[in-house]
Amino acid sequence: MVEDVNADLRAARVADTEEKILRAATRLFLDRGYAGTTLTAVAAAAHVGARTVYVRFGTKAALLKRVVDVAMVGDTAPVAVNGRPWFVLAVGAPTLDERIAAMARGGREMMVRAGGLFAVTLEAASAEPRLAEAAQAGREATRDNLRYFWTRAAGDGLLPDGHDIDWLAETSAILVHNETYLLGARMHGWTPERYERWLITGLTRLAAA
Repeated sequence: MVEDVNADLRAARVADTEEKILRAATRLFLDRGYAGTTLTAVAAAAHVGARTVYVRFGTKAALLKRVVDVAMVGDTAPVAVNGRPWFVLAVGAPTLDERIAAMARGGREMMVRAGGLFAVTLEAASAEPRLAEAAQAGREATRDNLRYFWTRAAGDGLLPDGHDIDWLAETSAILVHNETYLLGARMHGWTPERYERWLITGLTRLAAA
């Protein structure tokens, strides 16, 4: 029993330290960019030893990837995007309008949390193969999640007959992806709320095409 308590305390300390590091790293990456952030600076901002950051993450690229992964879903729990409540609603709500609204709302919330970090990652990806691989994996995961979204909608009788699920998945994945949000923000000054409304319109029109 004592060993279990000690193990729980150690796990809690590890989790608390990681959260401090992630919060500090998030601030620095957003303020200084990728090139201007060092693991030593992150350690100082988190009030932990530099060795702690190096042992826990190893490289700056690995730390940024973890920061982005946590920002995307909103916490450190090991639950992927497609297991989050908003996505579960997006593939299970009674009507297609409700599903599209849930998808758009989830996309907006993700951009609020992680939009700036996505921009940092894309800028760093050209010099960091690990980040480039992560960015590509994210694009593919987005497409696969959208394919599941449309497949569920078709299976539940919420789409007209004859829809091309692959086309819907590929096209809507471009709509909802973070790079589209960043482009819209730069070109048109989109706010996350404007992006959400645009997503609802775009996904609704795709479904009716």
